[in-house]
Amino acid sequence: MVNESADKAAPRWSRRAFLGLAISALQLKDPAERALRNPRLTARPDRPFRRVATGQTRIGEGLARGGYLFVPASYREEEPAPLILALHGGGGDAGRWSALHAICEQQGIVLAAPDSRGHTWDRVHGSFGPDVAFIDAVLRFSFERCSIDPTRIGLAGFSDGASYTLSLGPSNGDLFTHLMAWSPGFSNPETPIVGRPRVFVSHGSEDGVLPVALSRSAIVPMFEMDGYDVTYREFVGRHELTSEIIAQSFGWFLDDRQAHPQQ
Repeated sequence: MVNESADKAAPRWSRRAFLGLAISALQLKDPAERALRNPRLTARPDRPFRRVATGQTRIGEGLARGGYLFVPASYREEEPAPLILALHGGGGDAGRWSALHAICEQQGIVLAAPDSRGHTWDRVHGSFGPDVAFIDAVLRFSFERCSIDPTRIGLAGFSDGASYTLSLGPSNGDLFTHLMAWSPGFSNPETPIVGRPRVFVSHGSEDGVLPVALSRSAIVPMFEMDGYDVTYREFVGRHELTSEIIAQSFGWFLDDRQAHPQQ
């Protein structure tokens, strides 16, 4: 639930002001160099042509940092499944998402989880780069093996992964239908901006790593001003992803009323 104790006196920054702050704080390189970085993903769901086993399959066996694909036991090729691509926090790895396997199994969701190429996702350091290419490869790996519902493709992340979700997602709204950001620190998208995926943001009221005001007073208002459909959940807690927030965000992701609104 939204925390009703939110500080109503907190400043509500404009998109221009917030992006200016993000650029300054992250010490981004000059605009000409940033323009060379392409945030667009090319992988798209199609009829799978490779075999897949249920459970967890490693992606990039020979890589120190690879990823994995998790396929629930209920998966059937003739019934396209929802897909969530999950991005870990700074210093983490794809293995952290094993905590989501049970709920993905219960709800029939395919889960893809890449490792960042470095300590964390490249946008934190100023520009999109190798992480975009690897995410694209992980998606292609998944689409070649699984029949995926194109109306239910979510990009999700925690902490630095949440910031990356809200930075990469707006340029790929023709692929991702939903963006789930759990305790993000910023949103710094690159042009082009494509489509309007639905957005879910959650944040702990006592977060000592990335203060809740970042979501409450900057990120959420910014997306709302840009015309996105945003659901915000502020909970009593720290820099964490709780089972309650996971359940709420997955329920939001699977809500058929979103995909098929009444005419």
